[in-house]
Amino acid sequence: MIDRVLSKRIVPVVVLDDAENAEPLAEALLEAGLDIIEITFRTPAAEASIRRIAKRYTDMLVGAGTLLQVEQVERAAAAGASFGLAPGLSREVVTTAEKLGMPFSPGVLTPSEIEQALALDCKLLKFFPAEAAGGVKMLQSLAGPYAHTGIRFIPTGGITSKNLQEYLQIPLVAAIGGSWMVSPTLIRERNWSEITRLTREALDAAAEVTA
Repeated sequence: MIDRVLSKRIVPVVVLDDAENAEPLAEALLEAGLDIIEITFRTPAAEASIRRIAKRYTDMLVGAGTLLQVEQVERAAAAGASFGLAPGLSREVVTTAEKLGMPFSPGVLTPSEIEQALALDCKLLKFFPAEAAGGVKMLQSLAGPYAHTGIRFIPTGGITSKNLQEYLQIPLVAAIGGSWMVSPTLIRERNWSEITRLTREALDAAAEVTA
């Protein structure tokens, strides 16, 4: 999973209210060249959306986000999610994901939470809410005491096309999570062409930093 994330460096964070939009959204992302998606467990349509994409687009890395409870992890795994994420860190949730063989990225914000994640052998961590928590400067400060541990971050929250390159220039940042290219408005309007355009634009920006 880490290799796939590192190759693209963009994780679209999706909220789906209607599972009927799952496949066309996946197609819009794939057309842009992005084969990773995080579908958040914030709506009743999340589980069905993951199942539909995982079944039809077997080459797509489908993640389940906002996994706050053990039963959500179990449902996400049963639906075909390849990985899981959460805004915070729950030992029970992480342990359940490990038992199910699901790579999991808990959310961290402080040094203590980073150390708790390391104790659970989690090395790819969601940094949330990134901008509100100090953004680039905070991540640069955390690099000093923790870079040698091998952790990598996926900062999420407040990241847009305007600041994604600042984050991706930090060595500890594996990828960024964002929703501007897959906003609920664009999905409700079924503006797949605009989603493709914005996603391709984000991938090009990420590639400039990686090159």
